[in-house]
Amino acid sequence: MNLGKPGEPGKGGAVATTLFVGTHYPKLDDKGRLFLPAKFRDQLQGGLVMTKGQEHALFVFPRDEFLSLAERLQDAPLSSKSARDYMRVLLSGAADEVPDRQGRITIPAPLRSYAELNKECVVIGMGSRVEIWNIDSWNQYMSENEDTYAGISEEVVPGLM
Repeated sequence: MNLGKPGEPGKGGAVATTLFVGTHYPKLDDKGRLFLPAKFRDQLQGGLVMTKGQEHALFVFPRDEFLSLAERLQDAPLSSKSARDYMRVLLSGAADEVPDRQGRITIPAPLRSYAELNKECVVIGMGSRVEIWNIDSWNQYMSENEDTYAGISEEVVPGLM
């Protein structure tokens, strides 16, 4: 889903951007390659950065989005141990990739190992990024968190709903 061209004002005065949504079930081949969902390919064709995410999923950012995130992280104080730890894991595990003509990306072995990826994967849209999960981990996460989501009665993000 494309909300507009980069730099165009969106709703609420925000800058319009690409929005990744949905759940997809591609297969990982024996060479560690994965077909990106067709609806994500245009936004990632110019290049992407994969890295370790939370809950042992992989985060996949369009290259420009990752560069913006990395710049914001540079503003964190060097005296903050949590910021240093977060940056070390996020940036040291990062890998640049350009999808091939068929929309495949190769997931490096260390990232496949971190996310415990095997043939069955789940790719989800998370707004400005994509996440890649081991299917069993995703199913467990959803079974543990769907009821919590349904039961949330306070505002998670003020003014959202």
